[in-house]
Amino acid sequence: MKYYIATVITKGKKEEFPLYANNKKEANDHAKLKHSGIIIKVVEAQEPLDAQLKRFKTNFLQNIKKRKIKPDALIAAIRQLAVMTNAGISIHDSLNEIANSTQDQNLKFVFSKLADDINSGHSFSSSMENFRFELGNLTIAMVQLGEKTGNLDEALYSLANMLEEIRANIIKFKKAMAYPRNVMIAMAIAFTVLISYVVPQFKTIFEELNAELPLPTQILLTLEHLFNNYGPYVLLILVAAFLFFKYLINNHRHIRYGWHQFLLKTYLINNIIKYATLSRFTLVFSELLRAGIPIAEALETATTMIDNLPLKAKLITVRNAVEKGDTLNKGLQDTELFENMIIQMVSAGEDSGTLDTMVGKVAEYYKMKFDAIIDGLSEAIEPIMLLIIASMVILLALGIFLPMWDMGNAVQGRQ
Repeated sequence: MKYYIATVITKGKKEEFPLYANNKKEANDHAKLKHSGIIIKVVEAQEPLDAQLKRFKTNFLQNIKKRKIKPDALIAAIRQLAVMTNAGISIHDSLNEIANSTQDQNLKFVFSKLADDINSGHSFSSSMENFRFELGNLTIAMVQLGEKTGNLDEALYSLANMLEEIRANIIKFKKAMAYPRNVMIAMAIAFTVLISYVVPQFKTIFEELNAELPLPTQILLTLEHLFNNYGPYVLLILVAAFLFFKYLINNHRHIRYGWHQFLLKTYLINNIIKYATLSRFTLVFSELLRAGIPIAEALETATTMIDNLPLKAKLITVRNAVEKGDTLNKGLQDTELFENMIIQMVSAGEDSGTLDTMVGKVAEYYKMKFDAIIDGLSEAIEPIMLLIIASMVILLALGIFLPMWDMGNAVQGRQ
């Protein structure tokens, strides 16, 4: 966000107001909304240091406090909104009714603000932009689809089905991760107990040897020293580092881009992110095409719901290629994200005029691939789990027994 100064004449007085916006046009729009006077000029300026510190503090606290709406509550609210919209009730009244009846405080706050924004003259989708974190990119993309096609109720029904499918995949993912997670937690607790209570018993023996200790033993003794003397401080530093890293990711695009790029190169995680993204992208894209939205516009809307920035950048090039006159299959091929079979299916759909059907089949294919990865997650993560457990056991065994073996050898040598 850039810093701007708006010069406004209000009640015969010239006043200057600071504001934040992505560009000058957006800054002008914000100035008109916030101030009823005559806007003389809006110019970009250097943000004062005190304003920078205040913004940092505000953003940091917001990142800690803000929470996404519970998935079950959001799905129920979307379905209720679809029913009320289909019945002819206005969006403003529907949002207020849901906000008043829900028990979820985050949902109540968001829907109340949305109703206020709509009452002020904003569109439903533009009002949602202020709550992209709480509602998610997919929700905003599907509402945009409903507004463009004039079938908001159908778009909301489809959105609820998609959110339920995503929710089911998350539950499946958590179940697949339950066993590895529990084993690793148990090993971490056991390792902590050994470091905190068992290793100190050997420490006095090792100190009496006055000999050079092997590397595994030095590592154990260092960990023991950190745990027993600086444990709370280490924990505090780790929590602070996590929160600071989260703040950097949420507020600095280049850091977020680098983090997303790293995840795409990480074993197992890369395929989960890739196929989940392609599944949602093709699903939304097929819905847009089926509703009669032009390809370039459908691509633009479908890419807005993508969270991973490197994948988003690649898929944006598809829209650019289509706008320049290239075929869709050529644009998809240039991204190097899609298999040759998928390119051929899209090409056949373009030639036969059944592109929406073919893209729908592509969405089903990627959903199948994603489900297969989730179903095999426990087996895929077992090698990593075994490696970590083996490393911990070897470190403990070598760290404790190597010095004892050396001591035994020394005793036998003296005899």
